[in-house]
Amino acid sequence: MTRNSPTAVTPDGHYAVVDVRRRRATAPSVPDDAQDRPRGHLIAARRAVAHARRAHDPEAEGAARKRVRQAKAALGERGTPWWKKGPAERVAGRRDGPAAPDD
Repeated sequence: MTRNSPTAVTPDGHYAVVDVRRRRATAPSVPDDAQDRPRGHLIAARRAVAHARRAHDPEAEGAARKRVRQAKAALGERGTPWWKKGPAERVAGRRDGPAAPDD
């Protein structure tokens, strides 16, 4: 599978297969419009990681990686697997996710 190929999903829907690697899929219960904000934060945080690495700034890189983890947790891709959480926990994870890209 190449980067431009459509993402395959495991039969149980728990994992996306990207470049032959399994990655935890975004929780299907997260509505598309609710995914936009955390995805925007995720993209901004990944850019910040790249910028910090180019600048050889380990402190900024650590802070940016923390933001990546927060955004992924809000999407259900980190922390307790979304399929093991109850509906209230899933909503709380989205609500308590990253507040702003610059946090």
